Amino acid sequence: MAQWEPVIGLEIHVQLKTRTKMFCRCENVWGEPENTRTCPVCLAHPGTLPVPNKRAIEWTVKLGVALGCEIASHALFHRKNYFYPDLSKGYQISQYDIPLCAGGRFVVPGPDGDRVIGIVRAHLEEDAAKTIHLGGSGGRIAGAEYSLVDFNRGGTPLVEIVSEPDVRSADEARRFLQLLRQTVVELGISDAEMEKGSLRCDANVSVRQAGEAGYRTKTELKNMNSFKFVADGIEAEARRQIEIYEAGGEVEQETLHFDPASGSIAPLRSKEEAHDYRYFPEPDLVPVEPPVEMIASAMDDIGELPSARMRRLEAEIGFDLAEGLVASGRDGLYERVSGDRRAVANVVMNQLAATGVDPEAVNGFELGKLIAERERIPRAAFTEALERSGDPGFSADDYLAETAISDASELDPVIDKVLTENEAQVETFKAGKEGVLGFLVGQVMEETGGKADPRIVNERLREKLSS
Repeated sequence: MAQWEPVIGLEIHVQLKTRTKMFCRCENVWGEPENTRTCPVCLAHPGTLPVPNKRAIEWTVKLGVALGCEIASHALFHRKNYFYPDLSKGYQISQYDIPLCAGGRFVVPGPDGDRVIGIVRAHLEEDAAKTIHLGGSGGRIAGAEYSLVDFNRGGTPLVEIVSEPDVRSADEARRFLQLLRQTVVELGISDAEMEKGSLRCDANVSVRQAGEAGYRTKTELKNMNSFKFVADGIEAEARRQIEIYEAGGEVEQETLHFDPASGSIAPLRSKEEAHDYRYFPEPDLVPVEPPVEMIASAMDDIGELPSARMRRLEAEIGFDLAEGLVASGRDGLYERVSGDRRAVANVVMNQLAATGVDPEAVNGFELGKLIAERERIPRAAFTEALERSGDPGFSADDYLAETAISDASELDPVIDKVLTENEAQVETFKAGKEGVLGFLVGQVMEETGGKADPRIVNERLREKLSS
């Protein structure tokens, strides 16, 4: 049986959060009523001319530096010609063979070492408008009855990051995207929210047999809007290609749509090549020549990158917790809280994250006091304290006065009652399935209003169930 490996390259579109659009002065905002943030320039009225957004150029350079790219001393804007209803000019102002940033690398730490993903380019362009598909299921083009176009998004500054085909699994693609997103957010250039469309991803997928040199025909999965959907789509497409090859067929180069609800893959169109777009230099714009001061300023502004912090924290708390904290942007709070490092990491990454409290609003000193006493205070009080920890003026002292019930003479009647009312679970435990113990602990906690010490409850339950 042949062993197959996926070969994956990613194209990530990051919408910059500049105050105005890329080539006009329309306000760059999200969520406004349709077609209310437009002007003759972004609607391509005759006689209008584009004027580049300086801040967008600065931020693209900053991103390129963070990605280890070479910053071009002389970059060009090109016209990318194609027709689609959401493209008012009939072409997109983009970059082609001389982008602002090229030849970078992005380190993705893993439990077994670092993976280095090559960055082909990061180029600056204008975004298309938003096509809204209606009358079908799920708001997607497949099955829609008709479509409307909102030009508010048209002309907003967009950076496209193109990776080398260095990614080798769906899970690695997910981790790459999560870490890249966090990097972009920390640079302060984008909110990078997939649900709002300010971060979008296309995946180029092919497969080959283990040890095979070169690449086979690739397909492109378009506009997947969550990390999970990207991973699921890549898994489904790799599986589809393997089935085709093992049946003696050939994969066709095409653009595909992944339906996350059904897990199905459907063709959208044949995949375009560069010559299909008839690129040529934008005649209304001069070349972009970033001054050395701009590049030096970008270098000074970039602090410790998320991938480096992940490796640094791994030594304290292990890889899984370090990855979770950094990828979610919670490591800043973790480092502000004193105390047992694994205990702090677990609370910040799990219980506190479940409350939805903004980590930036939490007083690290007060949270540290709370975590240090978490075994002594009632679970309900601890949970409530975490939920209020982002409130202005929060003090852990208000909750530390409460004490969990740890007296066996007070707990035993409650435990006996729970065991009597759950005879089936008792028999299951005695049959060797100890996982049911968590259910019984939960029942005791419910009976005591969350005030019992779960450690003592666990010990007393085991003693009674073993006697």
